[in-house]
Amino acid sequence: MNMDKPIRRVAIFGLLLFFGLMAQVNYVQGSQADNLRNDSNNHRQYSDLFNSPRGTISAGGEVLVSSEETHKDNPKYGRIYKDGPVFAPVTGYFNGNATQVERAYNSLLGGKDKRITQQRWFDTFIGKKPVGANLELTINPKAQRVAYERLKGQTAEGRRGGAVVIDVRTGAVQVAASWPSFDPNEVAPQTGDKGVKRLAELDGATGVLKPLVDNALSQTFPPGSSFKSVTTAVGMQDLNINSSTTVNTGQLILPESGRPLPNSHDSGSCAGSAPLKGAFAESCNTSFGKMALDLGIQQLHDGAKKFGFGERVNLEPDMPAAKSEVPVSVQDASGKTIPTGKDGTARSGIGQENVRATPLQMAMVAAAIANKGKIMNPYVVQRARAKDQSEVYSASPKPYGQAMTGDQASQLEDMMRAVVSEGTAKNLQSANIAGKTGTAEQGAGIPNSRWFVGFGPFDNPRYAFAVVTEGSGDGATNAGPVAAAIMAQVLKK
Repeated sequence: MNMDKPIRRVAIFGLLLFFGLMAQVNYVQGSQADNLRNDSNNHRQYSDLFNSPRGTISAGGEVLVSSEETHKDNPKYGRIYKDGPVFAPVTGYFNGNATQVERAYNSLLGGKDKRITQQRWFDTFIGKKPVGANLELTINPKAQRVAYERLKGQTAEGRRGGAVVIDVRTGAVQVAASWPSFDPNEVAPQTGDKGVKRLAELDGATGVLKPLVDNALSQTFPPGSSFKSVTTAVGMQDLNINSSTTVNTGQLILPESGRPLPNSHDSGSCAGSAPLKGAFAESCNTSFGKMALDLGIQQLHDGAKKFGFGERVNLEPDMPAAKSEVPVSVQDASGKTIPTGKDGTARSGIGQENVRATPLQMAMVAAAIANKGKIMNPYVVQRARAKDQSEVYSASPKPYGQAMTGDQASQLEDMMRAVVSEGTAKNLQSANIAGKTGTAEQGAGIPNSRWFVGFGPFDNPRYAFAVVTEGSGDGATNAGPVAAAIMAQVLKK
């Protein structure tokens, strides 16, 4: 009996099985790797990376986050955060879970993204350890450090502050700083059970101070008069007014309660009537309360939506900012829907009532003003490079939306300059920036939220910013100098 033919058949069948297995492994580890890794049922999507070197995160030529060997069996690699509390709002942390950039680019940092594995599938097949890609952020490290220190020094004890700076032409985030913050080194993989306990403490923080919730991107505050820039933009679009239109700056009696909506002063432009530009520069509450009433809460809500209010702005994949809001209604503690009435509409027009905004959102408002009405989508990761320095990702700036016309934006630019040259922020005349002040009451016994929102340089705006601090006093003297210090660093060549 001839045995060669059956042996050949078995050999051919075996080869077919082998190549089939190779194809399946390539499919699973290549095209399906990301889906399987990020599946909610895969509890090892982060923990299996503790024993592999993870990519670095850098900004401005500085390595901010890196991996190092622990000389232990598990984890074999730890995570090191340079000036951790300063950069935590952007980098986030990594420890069996991840936040911010560490989460958004987990697969690239861990070397398991298909853009890497498809090029090196044989290394994966033979069990060679993955090597993560290195990320380069848009952040200006020196300006970020200035922002952190100034927020720390200006914010009232036990309260919060946040700052954001955006390149108006691209959307690249230069600064996203928060006070208070936390140190990601305390919860990194090498800290073991101690880190797990510390993370639980941070996550369980009660009261207003929640270090894991940054105050630049992830926390909202009442924007106060800085929101008048939005009210003005909507008014110009829907009420056919412009910066020269004469507006009533005298007393406004709220229609439901019969109570007056007061100005901070009743002289100058706020004495009875003035051009809109003057009312804006001196921040006459009555003018913008009346403008909101003329618009109605629905129109104010819809107009604010063009700037990003009402949705979570995505800076990166799986890295959304908190939602800023101009509510047409709210729910009380019992779940009952309470419409925003006319009194509430007037107060909404001056950034009070239930209006809430992140510093990121208000920086986007300023960016629209400084960029002919066009908002670019904010982002924080510029590029990613594999170990061999090949580029596997590069940011492509993209529009977020058109909030107003170029002419309307130009008029608002001039109004913001007037705030500094002749209005509520004359203390900032030498700072080469323009903007809108804001001081919002937050309730009895709670310090004010104090804002300065604008752009720089003064004449040829390139960057938009928003700063909020909490404490007594106003935005001009308690947020304006913080913004000036940050922008001085950003504008250095």
